[in-house]
Amino acid sequence: MTDRRPGLDPAVAEVRRAVRRVLGGLEPGATVLVALSGGADSLALTAATAFEAPRLGLRPASLTIDHGLQEGSTDAATAAAAKAEALGLDARVARVEVGTAGGPEAAARDARYAALRDAARTERAAAILTGHTLDDQAETVLLGLARGAGAASLQGMAEASDLDGVPLLRPLLGVRRDTTRAACAAEGLQPWDDPHNGDRRYARVRVRQSVLPVLEAELGPGIAEALARTAAQLREDAEAFDEMIDETIEDLVEHAEAGISVSAAALAANPAALRHRIIRHVVASEFHESLTRTQTLEVARLVTDWSGQGPIDLPGCRARRLGGHIEFTARS
Repeated sequence: MTDRRPGLDPAVAEVRRAVRRVLGGLEPGATVLVALSGGADSLALTAATAFEAPRLGLRPASLTIDHGLQEGSTDAATAAAAKAEALGLDARVARVEVGTAGGPEAAARDARYAALRDAARTERAAAILTGHTLDDQAETVLLGLARGAGAASLQGMAEASDLDGVPLLRPLLGVRRDTTRAACAAEGLQPWDDPHNGDRRYARVRVRQSVLPVLEAELGPGIAEALARTAAQLREDAEAFDEMIDETIEDLVEHAEAGISVSAAALAANPAALRHRIIRHVVASEFHESLTRTQTLEVARLVTDWSGQGPIDLPGCRARRLGGHIEFTARS
């Protein structure tokens, strides 16, 4: 099946192909819920879903979140929902309360995803679709690189992930932002430009407006695509490491009083990259905390550079060398 027929704009065809590829894995009769902000990315996604979903036996719906963070947000959300209804979707608007935890961007994202999750459960949706593009992926990788957050952050966003039991799909991760805007123009759709997307107080906006253009100008075109490829390659590596950990973790770990212990000899026998991942995995799975690179290396020294040093305080737990084991116990 091809979209290459007279009269179909190439940008529209590209977005539709991306959506069709993702939706083709869902069971006919299911509902798909589009996260519609009204911007060009999500609007192009909504139009493509409106076209492709019925042809695959799926019911398209949309949810627009009104964060209430700026004047006119309710009108903008209502207008976006009206566009979705005109395209044939069952469209709704949800007003959310945005907290303060983690800063304004993180708080808004948490509120948005909670509302999407609840709506998907109410609708019994098979998946939530978001309009994240290749440009969003490139920005995410650069922000992770700037934070020094390691390979996990540089993997960027996955095309498919889980939102508290609801599949979250990002069909447009291989599509450029310019393409979604061109698709909207070709279909006569007027996107809403969120003022926050131009607010340079936000690091992502500075990356979008200044950092990526400078990289393109100085290093040549294709930087965004290269960053997205890097994310995909790191994700493949991470999946391979995860499989290795799953295969070996049971032989390394023993339950201890008030915690868990790992064989120091077994950790020492593994390459550093795998050893560090096992340490982070143990803390994350047992105590639901994430370790920094520095914290991970300090724990690893209990294995590779043991000289009688005392316990190490970590987020949610404490690590110490006890005989031939590294013991992790909850902090009182």
